[in-house]
Amino acid sequence: MPDAEDVRRIALSLPDTTEKTAWSMPTFRVAGKMFATLPEDETSIAVRCPKEERDELVLAEPEKFWIAGHEAQFAWVRARLAALEDEAELRDILADSWRQAAPPRLLEAHPELGRPTGE
Repeated sequence: MPDAEDVRRIALSLPDTTEKTAWSMPTFRVAGKMFATLPEDETSIAVRCPKEERDELVLAEPEKFWIAGHEAQFAWVRARLAALEDEAELRDILADSWRQAAPPRLLEAHPELGRPTGE
């Protein structure tokens, strides 16, 4: 089961990522733009997710994903770390969120972080 240290290690391994404390929690940013947070007791992560995909995720896997009330109007979703299958799933989630926040120059410079297969 991935934990907060796995989140930190994987997030910081993504290009041009920094960690910054905001709202009393760790946040991860690419080129200054936030793509992940470790809210509350660090048992979940909040990541960018297009609203239409977010709703599908929550309906398909409510034990894993949910929408925090104060984030409902934004394109963010929460994922319970204990419900994730493994580090590979965590990396996919973080990389997807990173792609949504990264500027085009980074997306072009790191094609290995391109869209997942099947999309």
